[in-house]
Amino acid sequence: MAFTIAIAGRPNVGKSTLFNRLTKTKHAIVSDEPGVTRDRREGEAALAAMKFKLIDTAGVEKSKSGSLQDRMYQQSQVAIETADITLMLIDARTGILSDDVYFAGLLRKSGVPVILLANKCEGKKGDEALAESWKLGLGAPVPISAEHGEGLIDLYESILSLAKDLGRKEELFDDSSAHQHPRIFDVSSHLGSVFQTMRMLIGSMHLLEDADQNQTIRLAVVGRPNMGKSTLINTLLGERRLLTGPEAGITRDSIMVPFVFNKNHYEIVDTAGIRRSARITEKIEKLMVNDAQRAIQFAKVCILMFDARQPPHKQDMTIARHIADEGRAMIIAANMWDDVEDKSLSIRQINDRIQTSLAQLRGIPVVPISGLYGKGLERLFEAVQTIHSIWQTRISTAKLNRWLGIMLEAHPPPLVQGRRLRIRYMTQIKSRPPTFALFVSRPADLPESYLRYLIGGLRDEFMLTGVPVRMILRKGKNPYA
Repeated sequence: MAFTIAIAGRPNVGKSTLFNRLTKTKHAIVSDEPGVTRDRREGEAALAAMKFKLIDTAGVEKSKSGSLQDRMYQQSQVAIETADITLMLIDARTGILSDDVYFAGLLRKSGVPVILLANKCEGKKGDEALAESWKLGLGAPVPISAEHGEGLIDLYESILSLAKDLGRKEELFDDSSAHQHPRIFDVSSHLGSVFQTMRMLIGSMHLLEDADQNQTIRLAVVGRPNMGKSTLINTLLGERRLLTGPEAGITRDSIMVPFVFNKNHYEIVDTAGIRRSARITEKIEKLMVNDAQRAIQFAKVCILMFDARQPPHKQDMTIARHIADEGRAMIIAANMWDDVEDKSLSIRQINDRIQTSLAQLRGIPVVPISGLYGKGLERLFEAVQTIHSIWQTRISTAKLNRWLGIMLEAHPPPLVQGRRLRIRYMTQIKSRPPTFALFVSRPADLPESYLRYLIGGLRDEFMLTGVPVRMILRKGKNPYA
């Protein structure tokens, strides 16, 4: 019997959109109107090399016995009971509603293995819903966007992990795909539409399905025009895979190429140079920049290229802030290092600019390299591995709250309007980047300076240097007390 996965949740959270994406069909009708799906629908689905039967179910709401909604729920219940794994979707834009809590309670009682998905998490959207997800009692959610195909690799890893726990991993792969390695996708004949090209690139990203293999890290090489991005990638690959030259703006599409460095697997994306918005006038350049920004969204680590012969430019900092806003891990590669006369001055200028313009990313690695001659690449990829590990950091709730107690004792929250703020509890709600929920008596009154104090202490205590750290303030008591 095929490995079976059911998609479930309240109406209008994107179940049919996810069904269509994973089955590569448009069989399920998608509409903003709730309740379009009534019967359960089945299809053959694939996610990278995984293959499984997928069931789309009707939206579940509280309803009277015998009503149409109740009969729709009975159909959904049959699907859930026959599935090996259930994917419960919530809408990250609207947050946790009473129907989500109701349905999560039904799933917990059923004992069915569940993966919680927070849908519609494009960019930074959905952080509030992620912070509230503790109410459901189903563990940390996987942020995705079914419409845009974001987060599917995290979904892949969650399904693979749960299937291993069930002793059913092998059923997800046929013999021909079980140990498939990443392959090169040639985009040379697909230059017509930048957006279409990027979708094809992302759709072609294959993981190493063998859990014993090293994890594949997706890299985006970004920066202003003519920083040597394509030259670096050609040096890494040992071939002239990408067009280079002294003219700014040669690269137009975001080109993804898999490669191996020191036995570690990577997928590296070269991007078009990003100029400041006021200087972008041509339509094609706007598309190129949008394409580069999409590459940042889908990367795990971004390598931001500087020209080390010059002081850091304002646009360099703008790109760095965009990477941080997208929650990506980042390394600064100070390129053309062999041509720098005063090397200590160059490093000092870069570090000073980071301190003043990127204080939230203090400790970000700065690695001098020569992309043309291949110098400094060992250190660059050591930094990639380190920053990627930090970006994925998970900290137990017990450790967080022991640390929080020490911080509160050393520097209690200030009085606001004659009343002391009470910080009750803290928990990590996701990694990639590390994101935490802080439960406060009056969140709106917590000074920004005190929040910076906590985030700075968090970085120092748990070695979260060089990656974005997010803190979401929630009102309420300890939810687990």
